[in-house]
Amino acid sequence: MLFPTLNFGLFFLVVFFGVWLAARWPELRVWLLIGASYFFYAFWDWRFMALLFGSSVLNYVGGRTIDALEAPTARKLALIATVTLNLCVLGFFKYFNFFADSFNSLLFALGSVHEVPYLDVALPVGISFFTFHGISYVADLYRGALARPAPFAHLMLYISFFPQLVAGPIVRASFFLPQIAARPDPQAIAVTRPFLLIAGGLFKKVVIANYLATDLVDGAFFDPTSLGAGDLLLAIYGYALQIYCDFSAYTDIAIGVAALLGFRFPQNFNQPYRALGLQDFWHRWHISLSTWLRDYLYILALGGNTGDRRLYRNLMVTMLLGGLWHGARWTFVTWGALHGFALVIERAIRERFRDRPHLGPLARIVATVATFHFVCLTWVFFRAPDFEHAFLYLEGFTRLSAPITLASPFVLLLVFGTLAAQFLPVDRVERLEALLARAPMLLQGALLGLAIVTIDSFGPAGVAPFIYFQF
Repeated sequence: MLFPTLNFGLFFLVVFFGVWLAARWPELRVWLLIGASYFFYAFWDWRFMALLFGSSVLNYVGGRTIDALEAPTARKLALIATVTLNLCVLGFFKYFNFFADSFNSLLFALGSVHEVPYLDVALPVGISFFTFHGISYVADLYRGALARPAPFAHLMLYISFFPQLVAGPIVRASFFLPQIAARPDPQAIAVTRPFLLIAGGLFKKVVIANYLATDLVDGAFFDPTSLGAGDLLLAIYGYALQIYCDFSAYTDIAIGVAALLGFRFPQNFNQPYRALGLQDFWHRWHISLSTWLRDYLYILALGGNTGDRRLYRNLMVTMLLGGLWHGARWTFVTWGALHGFALVIERAIRERFRDRPHLGPLARIVATVATFHFVCLTWVFFRAPDFEHAFLYLEGFTRLSAPITLASPFVLLLVFGTLAAQFLPVDRVERLEALLARAPMLLQGALLGLAIVTIDSFGPAGVAPFIYFQF
């Protein structure tokens, strides 16, 4: 069930009115949201509802065990066991065939005729996201960010809550669970900002991301050998903006939908292509994932900033695993390795010149342009299906004299208009919210309906799945 569809619109209307009618009965409201979330997930594949439920059971038992133990060593072992079981489930569905293929390639290179059999197992949609939610829950209990274990129904809702279930944002247990326990107030729900987020997200997905894919990106990456350097550079820009618009659109809509149901989600994107460096970029891009990796992997598991050598090692390990989290391909690992290596270099340079004054205006422009182009270069490995396609794409930059064929006025408007929007005022949404909040709620709802109809009429036929559904 995709957000920009009539099915989801009807589904959400039923859930919205049902949840607020049940606001006086907190536990009924919780179970209504659980039922809606499982129904939403069943639209993808009903067989994996048991997996979703099993994740809740596993982390509930793990959380209760951690809370019941007093000895630090025993609590740590319970945490490690629960996290390991979570990762084993994720690894089986997402990475078994990847590692089997890699191992078989090694056996073949060594001259062996034996091989590990492959498994015909479908990848459950959103498994990475709800696995990370489960790990967040037991880790927050272990480190004291949660005072006590959650009731089972509350944990079920946290892991399955439909707005962020299949593609994020990753919401911390310590941030979300207290909101379930709080009694919602229908009068306190501000609708203007959610309406703006939903309308803006639909526009970014249905118009910008979909047209960039169909008119520019997909063709260039399908056959990069037929294009020259100018077209390939434009297509890299296009993919950078497509994945940003596609993914930030999903999380904007998720944040807006959750807000209409009485829940707050954290911001997930903050104009990432205006970043002054790679560290700044990761403070702005998929913020819920980058902070999750920082707090739970980089700091809690690896030890964080403990000496230069360990710091650099931990940065590399974090980014390598962050790349692998995105998918079972060596190109994703390469993407993570490139970012990790660049972050290490950037950190070393910053330490070397930490007593120097801040960057001037020209240096800031150079830093922003350089960061954007490095990110675009690494997107080639993220988008290409394998190394062969990635290197064929990069090889195309030697064809400098080839004519530019993809730069239609519409494509140029999409690419450079969207890129320019990265440099709009930071408080642009707040300004528009303050302006529209003066209008009556019914008028705001009518404007949202008009915006949805208009966006749908401008978009291409059909609705492509969101890119991050595959992760």
